[in-house]
Amino acid sequence: MLNISNNKLNQKVNIDNYVSFKKVFHDRDYKHFNRFLKAFSIILLIVLFLPWTQNVTSIGNVTTLRPDQRPQTIQSPIPGRIEKWYVNEGDFVKKGDTILFISEVKSDYFDPNLMQRTQKQIDAKGKSVNSYENKVKSLENQVTSLRKELVLKTEQTKNKLLQAKLKVTNDSIKFEASKTNLSIAERQYKRTETLEKEGLKAVKDVEEKKLKLQKTQAEIIGAENDLLASKNEVLNARIELNRIAASYNDKISKAESDMFTAQSSQFDTEAQVTKLENSFTNYSLRNDMYYIRATQEGYINRALRGGIGQTFKEGEPLVGIMPSKIDIAVEAFIEPIDLPLIHKGESVQIQFDGWPAIVFSGWPNASYGTFTGKVVAIENFISSNGKYRVLISPDPDTPKWPDALRAGSGARTMALLEDVPIWFELWRKLNGFPPNYYQPTNGKTSGDSKK
Repeated sequence: MLNISNNKLNQKVNIDNYVSFKKVFHDRDYKHFNRFLKAFSIILLIVLFLPWTQNVTSIGNVTTLRPDQRPQTIQSPIPGRIEKWYVNEGDFVKKGDTILFISEVKSDYFDPNLMQRTQKQIDAKGKSVNSYENKVKSLENQVTSLRKELVLKTEQTKNKLLQAKLKVTNDSIKFEASKTNLSIAERQYKRTETLEKEGLKAVKDVEEKKLKLQKTQAEIIGAENDLLASKNEVLNARIELNRIAASYNDKISKAESDMFTAQSSQFDTEAQVTKLENSFTNYSLRNDMYYIRATQEGYINRALRGGIGQTFKEGEPLVGIMPSKIDIAVEAFIEPIDLPLIHKGESVQIQFDGWPAIVFSGWPNASYGTFTGKVVAIENFISSNGKYRVLISPDPDTPKWPDALRAGSGARTMALLEDVPIWFELWRKLNGFPPNYYQPTNGKTSGDSKK
């Protein structure tokens, strides 16, 4: 009854005489129900004070501990066309086994004799380099010969210059001697002429002295002419010396210029040879890339490019491979609010898909089918799903993880924290508070501390 009317029916009608009322509202039933409520309240009160282990749960999946052991794809570094498959999906391959063969799609590499032609170009350019080397050596010898000849010519001309200087000295002495003879002849002539006037000398003596004077005058003119000629020879020797130096320097410069030109051509040809050798090596490596090989031991998961004659670009994945030997790990994603509670070396309980378990979060000892792992890495930057990635590896001191685990299967993780009363955990959940903050002491986890 809602008691919204002033006409109280229960006050006007007596229901005690009805059979149904007597069956329902019996005093004995009241006693049993009250006892049940009291017992339930006592049990609930006791349960509220029982211990509860706080935990951080997360959803993840099985992966590998090392990046090189994770599923990967094999790409081709060059574009091509699929010609032949050597494996099927699910096959086991070893490192270096051929998976498929491709052919060329670029017109620059269509020539089947490309490597032979490139080798001929290398040989021809190599001979050209040898020719330039011989030319450089010949020009070096020519420069050396010109330098030696310059030294000899210079010494010869210096000797001529020295001879000319000595001749100038000799002619100068002769010229001075001629001037002395002329002075003596003039005095003798004047003396003889005076004595002839006084009658002491004959006219013949005067004529002899006059003739001697004229000869002496002629000799002095010849001596002066010889002196001037000798000086002219000195000048000519000096001019010849400068001419030889200039002439041979010009020849040497021209020979050196030709040598440098030959060296430049040699270096340019050597660069072309190096470029051709690089191209030859690239062609050889490219021919080896026509065979796509397995990068490591594993199983062929899936052919991402099928059929024959299908073309692809460089870097496109062709086939997926899963390594055969892997170190199993679990990657879990933790809420940001729980991240401060997770530390490296922390023990974590894991339940894998396919291995059903009876899990009681508060009583891990009563759980079955869970496996223990240790946190080995915590991501420092949030993932795209808004959570932080945690990597968990097997704990060597606990039972081994199932051998049939495969990378990619699901996993549920549970990190056990501190023990608190159940009433505290309920109160925390109702208020949306995080679990109690704690730090491992002496490098031990909370589980180690509780032990």
